[in-house]
Amino acid sequence: MAAISHRRATDDPAWAKVLIVGVVMAFLALVLILPLVAVFAEALRKGLGAALAAINNHDALAAVKLTLITAAIAVPFNAVFGLCAAWAIAKHEFPGKPLLITLIDLPFSVSPVVAGLIYVLIFGLQGWFGDLLVDNDIKIIFAVPGIVLATVFVTFPFVARELIPLMQEQGTSEEEAAVSMGAGGLTTFWRVTAPNVRWGLMYGVLLCNARAMGEFGAVSVVSGHIRGLTNTMPLHVEILYNEYDFVGAFAVAALLCFLAVVTLVLKTALEVQPGVRGRGGH
Repeated sequence: MAAISHRRATDDPAWAKVLIVGVVMAFLALVLILPLVAVFAEALRKGLGAALAAINNHDALAAVKLTLITAAIAVPFNAVFGLCAAWAIAKHEFPGKPLLITLIDLPFSVSPVVAGLIYVLIFGLQGWFGDLLVDNDIKIIFAVPGIVLATVFVTFPFVARELIPLMQEQGTSEEEAAVSMGAGGLTTFWRVTAPNVRWGLMYGVLLCNARAMGEFGAVSVVSGHIRGLTNTMPLHVEILYNEYDFVGAFAVAALLCFLAVVTLVLKTALEVQPGVRGRGGH
């Protein structure tokens, strides 16, 4: 009986491989590399001095500061929430577990603009708690708290969704062994569970931070676009562009791109670590 030759799925003709790789590279060049080059080229169109002057502008610095403050609040909050939610979902059984998973995924399916409108409906002057907030001189909408809330909403799935499959894959055998030796719940969590997911946690935090700094839709609704006070970097770019200050707009955009590149480098470095799901899953 003649031997049957087995052909792997990757054993394609050389011309097919070249064609596929060429199409992929051409697509990346068109939709990713070329726009990035254009951003930096426009930012430096009048020289490095003009670009630096646009970034050193008072309103631009205020936008950078607000962006960093928002990320500094939203990201740790989401890291704690994501770690606790993943631990509960992956290591425990309880009523309402499918509902919790669905709620965690909700921001992925809800438009950021809608998320911003939800907070306006709740905390705006005509909202559910509008009178209470006015009576106590508390500002949420068109202020930093509203921007932070909107950012938290659109970014809170990232850490949890990175950790849940990682914890599920690891199972509960190590935790059960720790408990059998007398370790308490918190001790087991900090000594066994947390160290096993540290790289996945950092990976999720990086993704969360990147989204927090670049968020536009939800923040645009709740910010009020008050120059120098409630404009984050993406909102400041929009204002400068609408005012035909193209060098200023692209200079701030280039700074955002630079932060994104730094995040990408850190993300790539984390992907080579053991136990990071992003190594092949994204």
